Amino acid sequence: MAEILGIGATHYPPGLVPEELKPWPLARMLKSDPRIPEHLRNPANWPEPMRAEWGDDEGITSHKAHKARVFDAFRKIREEIDAFKPDFILMWGDDQYENFKEDVIPPFCVLAYERLDFSPYTRLRGRPNIWDEPGDKVFSQPGHHKAARWLATRLLEQGVDMAYAYKPLHEDGLGHAFANTLLYLDLDRNGFTTPVVPMTVNCYGSSVIRYQGGFKEYSKEPDPPSPSPRRCFEVGQATARVLKDSPWRVVLMASSSWSHAFLTEKNHWIHPDLDADRALLAQLRAGNYGAWRDTPLAQMEAAGQQEVLNWMCLAGAMAELDYKPEILDWVETWTFNAPKCMAVFRPA
Repeated sequence: MAEILGIGATHYPPGLVPEELKPWPLARMLKSDPRIPEHLRNPANWPEPMRAEWGDDEGITSHKAHKARVFDAFRKIREEIDAFKPDFILMWGDDQYENFKEDVIPPFCVLAYERLDFSPYTRLRGRPNIWDEPGDKVFSQPGHHKAARWLATRLLEQGVDMAYAYKPLHEDGLGHAFANTLLYLDLDRNGFTTPVVPMTVNCYGSSVIRYQGGFKEYSKEPDPPSPSPRRCFEVGQATARVLKDSPWRVVLMASSSWSHAFLTEKNHWIHPDLDADRALLAQLRAGNYGAWRDTPLAQMEAAGQQEVLNWMCLAGAMAELDYKPEILDWVETWTFNAPKCMAVFRPA
């Protein structure tokens, strides 16, 4: 019988860049995004907590504290992983028009690579990173081809129509949901060599091709939808079932922030849907995974929670295993695009 540890984290793009460059989307959207009403470009018209976080330096001071909490939780997660000594990490993350584009958009895909080679700083477009590493640096993480093939086989036998890939299609083949998370798991640059099996989730569904991974709309025609929350939950359940009978020690990990401001039309794209996130968090703390499973996709999209579908897979796995969460930190924000939940899941 396998031993399994659950982890929930974030891939947090603004955390890669020094605060002085104001890498959070709102800083540039206020100047250039035509969707934002004119009166909301003035912080005086924002909710009071948002004004306080923005401060008199457009968020620089607040973001340092925000990032410190996220990074402290990542260090705790790294300690948990090191102590658990897994044979590999299975990581759920979204592909945002990175490896999967017009030629194929699978709802889910196991990346059965021998190695994960990636160049994460190319997305920074010349901006420096917090480690002062070269912009063209290539990272290489071990994959686990054997376990990934085994997993895809067993999921297909369980009735999950799981796609799989042995090599990348586009760019460096690894979306930033996975690449950033790996950077943060080695925050202190001591080395991190645990093999990783990514499983992509098409979280962006109706907008994945239409927006091509950005804010600009390239087409008025919606794409087909994401897999539903229920289906993501079921895939997580099936994954836990088959891995329970494997010979490996496995970390099941989901990586995403929760509601995203730039996806939340009802908030004019300037702040996340914290009420919706707090409701999900309360259900998670209570171990009410069924409420997660039963959340309609339209409700999640209206709340800007598309990327929480990664966590929906994790919730299904934890429900199957009867694991309960330990919330390491819940880091809310009004101005830095998305709140972050950092959690460890263990047997009840």
